[in-house]
Amino acid sequence: MSDRKIWFITGAGRGLGVDIAKAALAAGHAVVASGRDSDRVSKALGRSNDLLPVKLDVTSRADAEAAVRAAVERFGRIDVLVNNAASFYAGYFEELTPEQMERQLAASLLGPMNVTRTVLPVMRKQRSGHIISISSSAGLSAGFEFVSAYAASKFGLEGWMESLHVEVAPFGIATTIVNPGFFRTELLTEQSTNYAEPSIADYDERRAKQFEFWKSQNGQQSGDPTKLARALMTIASQEPQPRRFIAGADAIATAEQKIAELKAQIEAFRGLSTSLAFDKAGRARSRS
Repeated sequence: MSDRKIWFITGAGRGLGVDIAKAALAAGHAVVASGRDSDRVSKALGRSNDLLPVKLDVTSRADAEAAVRAAVERFGRIDVLVNNAASFYAGYFEELTPEQMERQLAASLLGPMNVTRTVLPVMRKQRSGHIISISSSAGLSAGFEFVSAYAASKFGLEGWMESLHVEVAPFGIATTIVNPGFFRTELLTEQSTNYAEPSIADYDERRAKQFEFWKSQNGQQSGDPTKLARALMTIASQEPQPRRFIAGADAIATAEQKIAELKAQIEAFRGLSTSLAFDKAGRARSRS
């Protein structure tokens, strides 16, 4: 196919990463599917001449360099990078340890940075490429409990991606932030979700309800990850590619609520906000 692309996907051993890899292969693309356990990636995706499973712990720069080197040696280029690998450290901020916060940021923020930093020289040389980072509706609005660590990583991801867009656009490289709502991936499974140890009595009653809620959501999310994966194929084929894709009706509702809240806060304090510049007389005195 003339529009065949080389996709590099992180976290492709299970969950949404598997669905994205399968969708890309089904669309006729070649896929570099990465995960901490390359054997698991192979088992999840099978065999194909268009598939290269590689070992990649996104928190390891050495792993990222080796995986990108293997991708270029096999396929000669990388057209689309999907930063998908992530984890979920759930709990109240006070009960999350500094080490848990660091692990959350390492997997969901610094990890995508590691991989992107290694892929960018390839895309700059090509003068083309597309970087897709999977964020979350929690990267737009995090006004709910138990997600302080996760939201911090996703808000950071979004700020980095928005700035990166401006930096790499002159090289023909596009960026897209994807904000999924609740999709039936493996993010809420025991393998991906880590809970803070209960340690503060003031949170006991609310914590019990949060545990019940988050555990009950696993396998009940309304979003279909196979449809999301196919949507990413559509997004990647657009010209130009969108800078943001809000995925799911629930995610759109969250975004619209955030927009309304921002507008309300702007109007509530518009007078105060617009009164903070130096007055003209003060500027004149400072020049004299």
